[in-house]
Formats: sequence, C-alpha cells, structure tokens
Amino acid sequence: MKFSLIIPCYNEAKNIPLLLEACRELLQKENVEVILVDNGSSDESPHVLNKLIPLYPGCITVRVELNKGYGHGIACGLRAASGDIIGWTHADMQTNPTDMIKGIRLFERHGTNIFVKGRRYGRPISDTTFTALMSVFETCLLGKVLWDINAQPTMFSRKFFQTWVDIPDDFSLDLFAYYEAKRQNICVYRFPVNFGKRAYGVSHWNINWKAKWKFIVRTIQFSFQLKARISK
Repeated sequence: MKFSLIIPCYNEAKNIPLLLEACRELLQKENVEVILVDNGSSDESPHVLNKLIPLYPGCITVRVELNKGYGHGIACGLRAASGDIIGWTHADMQTNPTDMIKGIRLFERHGTNIFVKGRRYGRPISDTTFTALMSVFETCLLGKVLWDINAQPTMFSRKFFQTWVDIPDDFSLDLFAYYEAKRQNICVYRFPVNFGKRAYGVSHWNINWKAKWKFIVRTIQFSFQLKARISK
C-alpha cells in the first residue's frame, strides 16, 4: 500500500524546515508521499518550499495561488495525491507527521475500508472543554457519535474520497469527512496523539474567544446545511 499525507501550509515559513525534517523520518520508515500545499501564503513559504523540497525526496509541493480556506487547500492536495490511502495533518507541529505511522499500522491490520483519526491529549482544559461541547452539539444534531472532530491526522482510502461531493472550503472539512465516514458505515479507528504547542506563529482561528466564536458560527452554519442535506 502507498500512503499520501497532505499538509496545508498557510504562512508557515518558520515551521516548514522543522516540518520537513519530521517528514524525513516518516519517509525513511514508510512508503509515503508527502504533499505540502502552499495554500496561498503571503509570507516566505513559497521561497522556503522551493528551496528545501529538492532536499527531501518523497516530498512535493502544490501551490494554491488564492487562499480559499483550509478545506480548499487540503482538497487540492488530495486530488494531487497518488496513494491508495490518503489523508492530512497540520503544519504547525502541534502534531507530528510521524503520528501517521500509527494510522498506517491500523490499515495494515484492518484493511483499506476504514477511517482513521487521531485523538488528542495534552491540551489545555479550556480547549478540551470547547471540543467536548462542540462534539456533543454535532452528535445531537447529526445523529452520529462525533468526538474530537478536528483531531489529526485524518486518513482514509482513495475510494472513500472519490464519493465526496460539495467539499467545504473551510475548517468544516474535518466534520464533513468524519461525518461521511459515519454515514457510510465505515468503521472508525482512533489512536492517541500528543498535542503540543505551536513551534512558530499563531493559530489562524484559536487566538481568543472572539476568533473561536467566529469558528463556532461557521461550523454551526455548515452543520445545519449538512443536516438539511441529510433530510432530503
């Protein structure tokens, strides 16, 4: 089996060297293709990627000229992937690309028709509480048990990805993929992932409660759209 890991990078110039070193370790151990998506960055990310990518065989980069959102960047990477199993994680080093190895073992054990997702630990109590409340809301609204929805990595088969329609452009992608797996009765496997601090930079949404509120509003709006689609 070949695996493809998508990592969306938006203004992550300082994190990219650390990220690529972590990817080197992953590539030395597994048959993995790593696609770093430059998701419309306005900092030095394009320059850093173009300079360093040739030094890391197995890593490629895809440039998205206009940032349309987290989900759009990941979807561009997924379409460029060649693996039998595909998925994504974040570029901020709060989770390590090598976490994917645990996911790979689950596919080797259970076959390709599964959905694999990390389950975070080591987070501040405020973030854990926020995640729990959102999980309860989504579970009640959509009628499927959905927990720690934004945990990474997220991994699944190419066949499953090919069933997706109307892929969201924003952070709702995590909810969309997780819910689709549940809706299609695909067995979901989780494994623990240590969630640390960002190496550099700041979160693009988890800055303060005002930013979190905007995230909540967007997620709730998408959730009701998803609910309406189910009801048809």
